[in-house]
Amino acid sequence: MADLKELREKMAKLATEARSKLDEIKDDTPEARASELSDQFDAIMSEHDKIGERAERAARIDQALRAGDEIDTSRRPVQEDRSAPAIDAGLAMDYREAFAEVIASAGEQYVSPEVRKVLQEHRVQTGASNTGGGYTVPTTLASFIEKSMIATGPMYDSNIFSVLNTTSGNTFNIPTVDDTTVTAEAHTEGTQPTDDGGKDVTLGQKTLGAFAFNSEWVRWSYELNADSVLNMESFLGELIGERLGRIANSKLTTGSGSSDVEGIVTNSAAGVTAAANTAITSDEILDLVHSVDPAYRSAPGAAFMMNDSTLKAVRKLKDGDGNYLWQMGNIQAGVPQTLFGYNIAVNQAMDSIEASKKVMLFGDMKKFYVRKVGAPALFVARERFAPDNGILGYIRFDGCLSNTAAIKHMATPA
Repeated sequence: MADLKELREKMAKLATEARSKLDEIKDDTPEARASELSDQFDAIMSEHDKIGERAERAARIDQALRAGDEIDTSRRPVQEDRSAPAIDAGLAMDYREAFAEVIASAGEQYVSPEVRKVLQEHRVQTGASNTGGGYTVPTTLASFIEKSMIATGPMYDSNIFSVLNTTSGNTFNIPTVDDTTVTAEAHTEGTQPTDDGGKDVTLGQKTLGAFAFNSEWVRWSYELNADSVLNMESFLGELIGERLGRIANSKLTTGSGSSDVEGIVTNSAAGVTAAANTAITSDEILDLVHSVDPAYRSAPGAAFMMNDSTLKAVRKLKDGDGNYLWQMGNIQAGVPQTLFGYNIAVNQAMDSIEASKKVMLFGDMKKFYVRKVGAPALFVARERFAPDNGILGYIRFDGCLSNTAAIKHMATPA
């Protein structure tokens, strides 16, 4: 079996290589290149996890051998424990020093018996408090979670919406102005222009907050962690990443905006009301398109958004010659599906066609701003739940529609 130190060095090298792939992905990176880098990242991390499983088995063997040495001292020569620096018996080690050594060694199983004893005694003194149990170093899988979120829904997709990445959650204001109804006046030679302030510019602002959500702790046993053929930490991390994706997509779609994330559907303006609550027509879709000002519907970000069941109904619509209005595009070639020449975003958090629902959006999707605060994170706790493990997902975000005239909805009657 490969040396434990060698395995850890390989893991560190792969992690560094994966980080370099992730750092290459920027907001302006072409989609094809970003997808290629993402695939490379996943392949590297897959290899990293495989080596991690080998390293875990090697560590367990080393621990078992050390335990045998400690028990059978009468027949074995005393050997230096190389898992951690020797501790001078004349110097008292406090909890901070012991806990720091656990962090540096990547786990309690890799440190000396003296360090484990200090941790155990401190836990007895403080019971179940966080300081007594502590947390291990949080593991952040930002890119892994990001990929799951895009698959869950479109609301985190910077190709569709305007995405703002901030490191802190301070209030973020976007200045706005609506000067569309103001015109210039005819000028008469020799007269002074009117100066009564009647045509002064009126400014406003939209505010983005930082609403936080967590997955709650998910715990799994030490035995399951050791015996399962799966890497439980990676497996649960993937599921929790999808949970964070679902709440982000749902809130950014239908959030109330009142002490809550502002959803794009909630704040969109009324465009057209369908005649029936069980079906929509091609004429009603055209009415929705033309309810949006040409300045917005001719923008590069102009698109439809609906859920898959509504899209199914739309796909059945035909023109007077029997031709389908919906165009398939080419997924492999990166050509999107279209309707009346506009792209379609499928969002399962939107309502289906039934009474009193907002079933379709149309407009310049770039006028909806998604604020991501930091990176979605996974926190892995070992000391707190010892001997078991715990994992928790955490995310902060908000959204706002900068101009309600830019995106309008089709509603169904009661």
